[in-house]
Amino acid sequence: MVCPICGKHIRIICSKDSHMESLSLYELNALVRRSLEQCLPDECWVQAELSDVRTNSTGHCYLEFVQKDPRSNSLIAKARGTIWSNVFRLLKPYFEEATGQAFVSGIKVLVQVTVSFHELYGYSLTVQDIDPTYTLGDMARRRKEILKQLEEEGVLTLNKELRMPRLPQRIAVVSSPTAAGYGDFCHQLQNNPGGFYFYTELFPALMQGDRVEESVLSALDKINSRSDSFDVVVIIRGGGATSDLSGFDTYLLAAACAQFPLPVITGIGHERDDTVLDSVAHTRVKTPTAAAEFLIDCMNEAADELESLAARLCDGVRNLLVQEQQKLVSYRNRIPSAAYGCISDAKLTLLTVRKDIVQAVTASLFRQHHRLELLQQRLADASPEKQLARGYSITLKNGKAIKNASLLNEGDEIITRLYKGEVVSVVTNKLSKK
Repeated sequence: MVCPICGKHIRIICSKDSHMESLSLYELNALVRRSLEQCLPDECWVQAELSDVRTNSTGHCYLEFVQKDPRSNSLIAKARGTIWSNVFRLLKPYFEEATGQAFVSGIKVLVQVTVSFHELYGYSLTVQDIDPTYTLGDMARRRKEILKQLEEEGVLTLNKELRMPRLPQRIAVVSSPTAAGYGDFCHQLQNNPGGFYFYTELFPALMQGDRVEESVLSALDKINSRSDSFDVVVIIRGGGATSDLSGFDTYLLAAACAQFPLPVITGIGHERDDTVLDSVAHTRVKTPTAAAEFLIDCMNEAADELESLAARLCDGVRNLLVQEQQKLVSYRNRIPSAAYGCISDAKLTLLTVRKDIVQAVTASLFRQHHRLELLQQRLADASPEKQLARGYSITLKNGKAIKNASLLNEGDEIITRLYKGEVVSVVTNKLSKK
């Protein structure tokens, strides 16, 4: 039989005759081992995904390498792996420092392995080296896919589009309560040179490990229920390993931050580190201290603008006062001449009015005097004496004028008043005129 890998001939004893010689299981496994040793190179590079990574007390790392169908995500290959302690204590920090990714299950790696087959323990791979650039490429691809998905959903830049409050004083902090970075953040805010007041409230969350996503999402949910109580959200992490940043490269956490109703400020890594969460956050800074400095700078900008507005207001008021003062001086200088003009006009008007009044009064008096004379003449013409002088007389009975003869009776004594003198008569006969 020809080996499909190396092309060498392998002798396998088999027969349909049960009486012929057969192989024991050990012999078969030994044959497999020798065949693999003859056919395979001493070392080869293998692409696979890590699974079931664990370390024992001696420092050896035991794991499984798996490969999944890209369409169904079902396992199509699996192999047991080992990293001896003398290799693992060098390989692990090298990998994590280069990639910023923890050496844990679920990541894709390119490893150099030797293939071994033991009659008792079977097939296994022993890791000799690792290429971090492959994992970096896979991580970058995964981040790119997440960002592309968020962009297609139209939420990638939503948080960035939020307007940062002019006075970000009410701060919801997502961090570990024991993290050194949280203490540095609070100290920086409390001791700011401008003396600005900041209110901070901690929403505890895990900043490393497998539960970062779950823990941070829970904290964000609590903040969202009280969103009116805060101006911004700060997610900070300090003092942890760079390899723990993988928890911030998840779709769910990125989507939650991208759509959060408050501006999100991240300070979870170093300057060279870049996570999906940093890409969707409103503002990304390097460290918790830098996050505090950013908030202080926002307050300083608002204070500077306020001082500028105050200075402009003072200048405007000062200029307005100068203008009004100049107007008052001008008005004051114009008052005497205006007053003299008004007095002169008033005097002229008064003289004219007085002349008109005199003329009007004189004319009125003349008319009333003429009317009075006419009335006097009419009174004189209508007086009894005037009538009596014309030959008329007045008949009186008991001092009252008699206008109708029917009012008299025979025997009544009447007095007839003439222009000159009176005549007393007694009625003896009366004629009634009908």
